[in-house]
This record gives sequence, C-alpha cells and structure tokens, in this order.
Amino acid sequence: MKLLAAMFRVIVSIALAFLTVLVGLLIYIFRSGPKLPSETDAIIEQVLSSDLPELVSGQTGFAESDGLQIWYESIKPDAVPIGTVLLNMSHAGSGLEWPPKFIRLFVDAGYRVIRYDHRGTGISDWVENWSRQNPYLIADMAGDALAVLDALQIQKAHIVGLSLGGMVAQELATRVPERVVSLTLMMTSGFIGDPDLPSLTSRFLLTSVLKGLPLLKYRIAGGEKNLIKERIAKMISFVGDENLDIRETAEVVLYDMRKRRGFNIRAVFQHQAAVSMAGSCYEKLKTFHAPTLVIHGTADQLIPVEHGRKLVDILPNARGLRLDGVEHMFPFPNMIRVNETILAHLSESGRDEAQRPS
Repeated sequence: MKLLAAMFRVIVSIALAFLTVLVGLLIYIFRSGPKLPSETDAIIEQVLSSDLPELVSGQTGFAESDGLQIWYESIKPDAVPIGTVLLNMSHAGSGLEWPPKFIRLFVDAGYRVIRYDHRGTGISDWVENWSRQNPYLIADMAGDALAVLDALQIQKAHIVGLSLGGMVAQELATRVPERVVSLTLMMTSGFIGDPDLPSLTSRFLLTSVLKGLPLLKYRIAGGEKNLIKERIAKMISFVGDENLDIRETAEVVLYDMRKRRGFNIRAVFQHQAAVSMAGSCYEKLKTFHAPTLVIHGTADQLIPVEHGRKLVDILPNARGLRLDGVEHMFPFPNMIRVNETILAHLSESGRDEAQRPS
C-alpha cells in the first residue's frame, strides 16, 4: 500500500507540474506577441465586406515538370518588355507571397515578370508520395523553374531568388547559364552545410519558437479574420512593420484562402529536406560569368552573412549589397535602396547582354 501511495503521489506531482507548464504556456500564447496597429480590425472588416480584388491578372498556366504540374503567372508591362524576370520564392512559399509592390517594381520598369508556385505550394501539385527515403532535391525544384521558362518559350531571363529560392536560382543558372542574363541572390547560400562558415544556432531556433508561439492564438481561434491577423502578427514579429501594408496583406491572405489552397505545412518539411541534402554549388559557380548581385543582411542568423560574402568571393562577376543590422526577412528595411540597386543591376546586365556578339 505504501508503494502504491508513493506512486500515486509521484503521478499527481507530475500531472500538476505538466498542468502548471501548460497553463503558463497558454497564458504566454494568449497574452504576448506583437501589438497589432490600432486600425487593423477596421481594415480587415473592410476587406472582408468588400469584393475581393483579382490578384492574379497575368497569363497563367501549368508547366509539366517531373510528372508534376507547376503553376505560373506571366505579368507583362503595357509596352514591349525590355526583359524577363523570374522570381523564385523562399522556403515553403508560393508565388503569391511575393509582395505586389515588388512585382510592380519590375513591371513598371518595363520587365515581364514570372512568378510560380514551388512544388508542394499554392496550386502547383502537392507531392503526395514524398518521404525522407523518397525526397525531392533542390535540383528537382530548379527543373520546375526551367520547365516554366520552357512552357513560356523564354530563352533568356534575369533570375531572382530569395533564401531557398536563391539556391534554386543557383542550380538553374549553373545548369543553363546560356539562358541567364543576370542573377540576383538574396539571403542565400552556395553550400548551406559549409563546415568553414557559421550555421544557425540553437539560440536563434529558441528565439524563433518564442516569437512564433503567440501567433498560435489566431490559429486556435480560427476564421478568416484571425488567420489574416496571424499573417500580420507574423510579419511584425519576423520582418517588422516598416513595409507593412495591412490592406494588401489582408487581401493576399483572403485571396489565398478563398481562391487557392492556402498554406501546405508539409512543404515546410519537404523543402527543408531538400536544403539539408543540397551539396556544394561552389565549383559550378566558379564557371558562371553572368553578372550577379548578392544581397545579405549582417544580422541574418538563419543563413549568416558569411555565406553571402563567400558567394561574392567565388562568383567571377559578382558584387554584394550589405544590409547592416538586417535579419533573415523580406521585404527588407529601406526597400527603396534595395529596389534601386536591383533595377540598376538588371539594366546594366541587359546592356551588357545586348552588346555581346551573338
């Protein structure tokens, strides 16, 4: 009997400890997190009660790649395009996540812009037979991007890649260098497992988890309004509010929920596996001569800035744009400076391309 009583006391103690932790966690989730701007509720209500704008207005279609259907949109300027820009989104992100203002930047400058959904995201095929033993690689994702260019019969393009999208861009550029006018790499790496460079730290992972936990209250509450608030809170937590456009964000999230398939949590694990299995791109990059712009924040803890510096050192025709104090985020603070630099890079690369003998 004494043994049973002792075991009961231990079980009760463990249960009380667990309950205490759970209550503390719930209090942290529901009482912490970023404060949303005072006008957030009113703007969301306006968006919910208004006709949803059409956020996909260009030429759309599907490219076939490795047995998958890859969705794309081609957006043309009013005049004859002076070039084509292919946008490669980051980890688990669909093409819809490119900020409309960023797309308009290129279109207003005279470029045709192509965005597409990575496999596993948006309305591209979600990979059902994926497993750790049967994954797809960055090389396969680069094949998707190439299939989009082929489907649109585009022979040459400026390639822009963000984070994982930058790794896809490198693979694409070194596979078909003759089809690349310029390369723009943002917050990315040529070898994420480089033993000579810093990697993400456990402290950063803990900080990210603590930032992300309070966002669960919106997911738990559910409904369109709360899911829009979740995206706004996420942007404030991880990107800041300098480039926050509440109405635009609300419209994008609502459009994704009502007219597309929303977020695929499985793509997070699938894309992470592709990144972790990616080897070094260094040797291939050494022979890639198209003009390259490498943009990296000095406070990036996910892919430390040393990775960006090494890309500049390795690529024969690269220059870097250092963003002081900027973490792993997009849009960046002071996007005006970044946008001007990217447009100048594309313009100079286009002139150089036109002057080369055919």
